[in-house]
Amino acid sequence: MAEQTLVQFRVDKELKQNTTSICDSLGIDLTTVLRMCMKQMEIVRGIPFPTRLPDIQQEKKPMTREEALKAFYELREWAADLPEMTLDEINAEIAASRVEKKARKAPKTTA
Repeated sequence: MAEQTLVQFRVDKELKQNTTSICDSLGIDLTTVLRMCMKQMEIVRGIPFPTRLPDIQQEKKPMTREEALKAFYELREWAADLPEMTLDEINAEIAASRVEKKARKAPKTTA
């Protein structure tokens, strides 16, 4: 294994909490994501995602009431085909996810 070095930087607390939450939902930790980003930078020899300023004229305007209702009904129609889950099934899925999360965080032992 290559020699390791520590990288530290400061970031807004809310940004860290939000990104950590996203990583948790994806089953990966923030450190791994940052390491992946650095590896991709090395591979592409640049920043591995688009970096450009938004076109001010292209920015989205707030939705109108009609647009919001249309989006709501489209989402409702899409969700109608999803299978129904009982409360017990939902709770079992949450419990399994928590067990899986704890297992990922548990220190690994070598025998």
